Amino acid sequence: MTTATAAPRTNGPRPEETAAPRQNPPTFLSDPYPTLARMREAAPVSVLHSDGGLRLWIIPRYADVRAALFDRRLAQDARRAQALADSRFEGVNLGAEITHMLSSDPPDHTRLRRVVQAAFSRKRVEAMRPMVERVTLELLDGLDATVARPTTGAPTATVDLIRDFAFPLPILVVCELLGFPPEDRDLYRTWSTAIVTQEGDQEAFRRAVQEMGAYVLALADRRARRNDRPDDLLTELLAARERGELTDDEIVGMVALLLIGGHETTVNLLGTSCLALLREPGQAAWLRADPARMPMAVEEFLRYDSPICMATTRFTTEPVEVGGVEIPKDEFVLLSLGAANRDPARFQDPDRLVLDRRDAGHLAFGGGIHRCLGALLGKLEAEVALTALLARFPGMTLACQERDLRWRNTMMLRGLESLPLTLRR
Repeated sequence: MTTATAAPRTNGPRPEETAAPRQNPPTFLSDPYPTLARMREAAPVSVLHSDGGLRLWIIPRYADVRAALFDRRLAQDARRAQALADSRFEGVNLGAEITHMLSSDPPDHTRLRRVVQAAFSRKRVEAMRPMVERVTLELLDGLDATVARPTTGAPTATVDLIRDFAFPLPILVVCELLGFPPEDRDLYRTWSTAIVTQEGDQEAFRRAVQEMGAYVLALADRRARRNDRPDDLLTELLAARERGELTDDEIVGMVALLLIGGHETTVNLLGTSCLALLREPGQAAWLRADPARMPMAVEEFLRYDSPICMATTRFTTEPVEVGGVEIPKDEFVLLSLGAANRDPARFQDPDRLVLDRRDAGHLAFGGGIHRCLGALLGKLEAEVALTALLARFPGMTLACQERDLRWRNTMMLRGLESLPLTLRR
């Protein structure tokens, strides 16, 4: 991101022109909340400019973000958004190569979501609990084996919680849900990183999209030739294609959304939740004393350090007023879920982790027609994983200085690249 230039004229008050966090990106990535708080306190809307020159209107306040999530005047169709961006600048990529629910508006969005929504019903998700518990315990047994065979002679071992636990857990779950080969999970992670991070490598993005598309269609074609199709989501997608409800491109987009979205946010949630508990050993002890409190705690983890800091880009189809500021038609808008979930106008003492917090209502999963379809599954995974992790390794500690932790290089996602921990038997 680069420094904002003058805001466009509006019929109402001028929005706050805020400098984007370019001067020290690692500082913003490691702790975006001071910058987001300044935006939130200064004005209802801030204007930034991307490296490509694209003007972005950022909404940071809880009430405004919540209203915007339900506002149909803020569209998400990626193809229309890309055409709008192309009319102004060259080289801005908004991901229009992938067609899925999150990058579509009704009626396409309605049709696409209807195909898969039954797989994420409360009943279907709860039926997945034994599988999530099994995968969790297998991964913890692997960590336990590492501690049992220390290289230093001491009953401790250093592991990377992201690599060894937080990543494989949700990717193995989503592989089982989709019917995808779990042995290819590192390949999925490579594609995911190229697609969701903002490192400016457009060639890597396009290559990842092409490789993933070819992989998904080859897997789908092999499945389509089978007479004994397993009962998984890929089979359901193929059945929808045979009914004329999905195209090949839409199958690729749906799989990309479920494969990437189905693990990225949970990886982030597990990593930041564990880090928060390491900072607050008293609250970790409170959780261990009564594991039944974990569902409440997960809601607070979601609010306190939302896995998605900025919702996917929207654009105005007509002028939209936010807090007395008019955003003109055909402007790009970002909704800061991270800023909204730390808004003191909505949450008491918002910058403090309070696991028994009573003021519910976070926006970590978005809202409106685009509310995260996998919210129930993500919460189930976090509840099972964190409960088991705390019970198995109550004495875990951070194996580096917190300032040395590496964070995902993207404004949209909020997650750790790695989390080195010292585990003790």
